[in-house]
Amino acid sequence: MEGVSDEFHVYELEWLPDKIIMSMDGEEYFTFEPTKFKSSPTFAEWPFDRRMHLLINLAVGGDWGGVQGVDDSIFPQQFVIDYVRVYQSPEITALTEKEDGAQ
Repeated sequence: MEGVSDEFHVYELEWLPDKIIMSMDGEEYFTFEPTKFKSSPTFAEWPFDRRMHLLINLAVGGDWGGVQGVDDSIFPQQFVIDYVRVYQSPEITALTEKEDGAQ
């Protein structure tokens, strides 16, 4: 995608009880619905029904890119994030309160 590393973008992940929708700059790019692949998904297909943590990471190397070594001439680099916002819909709040036993 042109300009993806040269400009700021708004990345969105909408995490719903039955699917995850990923978008960039308001344009939906991918939706994962486990029931399209398995009628009764287990934790193996849908591990997203528990509390999670947000991790923002810039990794260099590893088994994929680093298997042939990393070209040190690419450094220094910047990983610039303008802001991170997390929202929760009232419907999801109601569901989590029921699960936690809150009234």
